Amino acid sequence: MKGKYHIVVQNNRLRYELTVRRNITIIRGDSATGKTTLINLIGQAAALGENSGVDVICERPCRTLGGNDWNLILPNIHGQIIFLDEENQFLKSHEFAAAVKASDNYFVIITREDLPNLPYSVEEIYGIHTSGKYHDLRRTYNEMYQIYSAESFSEKVKPDTVVVEDSNSGYEFFRAICTEHNTNCLSAKGKSNLKRSVAKNSEELLIVADGAAIGSEMNELYQLMRANPHMKCYLPESFEWLILKSGQIDGNAVQDILEHPEDFIESQKYFSWERFFTALLTEYTQNTYLRYNKSKLNEAYLQDRMKQAVLNVIEGVCWEQWD
Repeated sequence: MKGKYHIVVQNNRLRYELTVRRNITIIRGDSATGKTTLINLIGQAAALGENSGVDVICERPCRTLGGNDWNLILPNIHGQIIFLDEENQFLKSHEFAAAVKASDNYFVIITREDLPNLPYSVEEIYGIHTSGKYHDLRRTYNEMYQIYSAESFSEKVKPDTVVVEDSNSGYEFFRAICTEHNTNCLSAKGKSNLKRSVAKNSEELLIVADGAAIGSEMNELYQLMRANPHMKCYLPESFEWLILKSGQIDGNAVQDILEHPEDFIESQKYFSWERFFTALLTEYTQNTYLRYNKSKLNEAYLQDRMKQAVLNVIEGVCWEQWD
């Protein structure tokens, strides 16, 4: 399943709106924010149809999933948007993660807990905002808002230390950049180690991680950033996305894909967008001097022109010394 889908769930008192564009979307929020009500409305519509008094408007069927037999039901569902509530204990299991990976459905998971087994994007974590837009109709309007964002920094960042999520090509690239500018560069050796790598650091610190799969770590990283104003995060989709975004890879098709990747990424084939961008970069460079290898950086990516093109994508970071 691929593509972007706008979902409206409503009855005569309530209306919810949400747009999903990846295989995993997370909705967070405290009690009494309407999360459970959303699940109940979708369940009623699926069970009772028009007699439920609930309209679910979407190009794809929407339904809920729960109970002890979820693993028997899910393999028989295809091309749908499945809503799950945090009361389902299986959400944090390896079995559920494996089932999502193999599925051709989209999943909207309503939970206050982090789900480390699932590679969900920092861009696809939402809260529920209630407004009075439909107050005159006695209807409460609930729209989703993005909790975290991977947008550029509001002011220039000049890091003393850069912590890179992985230890592969991305780390090798940033280590080379940092060496040129007398900046420390460390590898966290995995997203789950990021908080340990940065918790006690008091310098101007920049974390570079794959935004496409770091959603489960964002709550703790955000709390660390609030406690330490010297800490910033730069979260592109992936290092491979940075290279593709630089414009140095031939082919108009690449830039078209980057404009709306959800139309090209088949969820059953790619568990996260990071994997898709790795496959795309590997495909487009396989017979060129820029042949990409995720485990070891091709030195061609450290040539001045290529290196600068990638750094130009990273708006808001100053790699030179301040004047």
